[in-house]
Amino acid sequence: VGKCAMETKYGVLTVSDSCHGGEAEDTSGPNLKRLLCDCKEVAANESEVVMAVVPDDVKAIQDVLCKWSDQLQLALVLTSGGTGFSPRDVTPEATRPLLDKEAPGITIAMLTGSLSVTKLAMLSRPVCGIRKSTLIVNLPGSKKGSQECLGFILPSLPHALDLVLGRRKKVAATHERMREAASDM
Repeated sequence: VGKCAMETKYGVLTVSDSCHGGEAEDTSGPNLKRLLCDCKEVAANESEVVMAVVPDDVKAIQDVLCKWSDQLQLALVLTSGGTGFSPRDVTPEATRPLLDKEAPGITIAMLTGSLSVTKLAMLSRPVCGIRKSTLIVNLPGSKKGSQECLGFILPSLPHALDLVLGRRKKVAATHERMREAASDM
């Protein structure tokens, strides 16, 4: 078991008209699932990752986000797609009204990291935040972009999930390690 407890469950929601309609293959969703399962910090099992593909539609996106956070009580939901400038890109608009709290630091970390890779990252509009006990992170739709953005935030995800899920002992242990590291400087 990694840093996240066994009860932690994850969701990967691909938002794409073409993937939903069978016109394109979803490569980002399965790749994100693989990354969650391969990552020692997260230590997800295949059975702990729920996946779905929806069209670029506010209600379709919101229906899944609400079900996954309210009913399934997933700890982390990664969305992939719908964060650009095209008229059909509505993932941020679907996500934002559902959030109890926004997490701008996660968004900034992704954008800052992405801008070091490509200047086109300034055309991404991710929204990240918390709904009940679920951390929701909007990622780009491309396999490469979503993988890079997940990589930028992955070091902080276990602690973020501990905070969101109220794991006080784990939060305290992380804070103590940080204090010890700071005093060693």
